[in-house]
Amino acid sequence: MDSGTSVSRQQRKPWIVGVSGASGTPFAAAVLRGLLAAGESVDLVVSRASRLTLLDETGIAFRDAHWREDLRGWLARGADGKPHTFDVDVAGVRHWAAGDLAAGPSSGSYPAKGMLIVPASTACVAGVALGLSKDLLQRAASVTLKERRKLVVAVRETPLNGQTLKHLVTLDEAGAVVLPASPAFYAGATHIQDLVDFVAGRVLDAAGVPHQLYRRWEGELGGGSRG
Repeated sequence: MDSGTSVSRQQRKPWIVGVSGASGTPFAAAVLRGLLAAGESVDLVVSRASRLTLLDETGIAFRDAHWREDLRGWLARGADGKPHTFDVDVAGVRHWAAGDLAAGPSSGSYPAKGMLIVPASTACVAGVALGLSKDLLQRAASVTLKERRKLVVAVRETPLNGQTLKHLVTLDEAGAVVLPASPAFYAGATHIQDLVDFVAGRVLDAAGVPHQLYRRWEGELGGGSRG
């Protein structure tokens, strides 16, 4: 390894993005595109359950051995399912297998800006709230909380039962940002991608990452409808 490579790796401080098994893989794709467009580095953890959801929602089989190829295909796909909608460079992404509990993000000494769980299933919410650490996604989230780093949990479920609401309160009290995947319509959405990008933009807002994914409210009624 040359000294330039060593310095480059030492300076890398990524956002960890966890994708759980809830419906809503287009939300995760939009967040990943937004992070990369902002020049951020990303450490990606795709849970085993989420791979089934991804296959069902996009037809893409996410494979550890071919993750770059599969990730490019996923991020290039629009929320309407059309391939080649986006052109995305995934050079800034590092992938960790969900079962690898010896991975970098499993330790508090691993440098990271924080973690975004998009989408977050109720099972994932429960696991993080209870500190189960049954896989790398949950372990990385627990580490993020104990190190007092930013954790954004984009829960995607409806309706929510009492137990899940208690888990969400636990996460809020632990310092996480609980952000339901709930799109708004004041931004003048005309396409499913607009609604997806609104949620992704709010996730990035919570993380403090700049983006231009949606029209912001400026105090003028009807602004969104005028395009």
